[in-house]
Amino acid sequence: MASNFHWIKVKAICYATEDEDLICDVVSGMTGAEELDIDISEGLHNNPLTVIDANLTKNKEYATLFNTLGKDIALQLLDGVEDRIDDDCVFYVRFDKQKAVCGEYEICHGGDVISLTAKIMSHPARKEVAVEVFRNYLRGLFPQDSQQ
Repeated sequence: MASNFHWIKVKAICYATEDEDLICDVVSGMTGAEELDIDISEGLHNNPLTVIDANLTKNKEYATLFNTLGKDIALQLLDGVEDRIDDDCVFYVRFDKQKAVCGEYEICHGGDVISLTAKIMSHPARKEVAVEVFRNYLRGLFPQDSQQ
């Protein structure tokens, strides 16, 4: 089966006031990733930050992620997909981190987020082609629900 993505990266920043294990559990639950990359960094005012990354590279992992997000999110993504893919065929979306901790996934535009970045495999590598590849991928996961 041909892949639709080169890779997908899911990233969350855990601030000093947050429970790192909880945020790791949220990212793992969202992606199905068993291994996470953890990087300790420093914030603007020397506050410790933990950057938590899940790097997905397999079709099964991609399907797990989008199935976990669910059909409502898929339909929202289909609706605005042109605005979420850049000229390098990279898809971007952010989810509210606090709602994700509660088991809800909601697309947001704020700063306290879990970000998802995906390099779409498109030939030729053009935005228009990447948009169609992404649409077809989501329609394939949720066929009866994605009539857009």
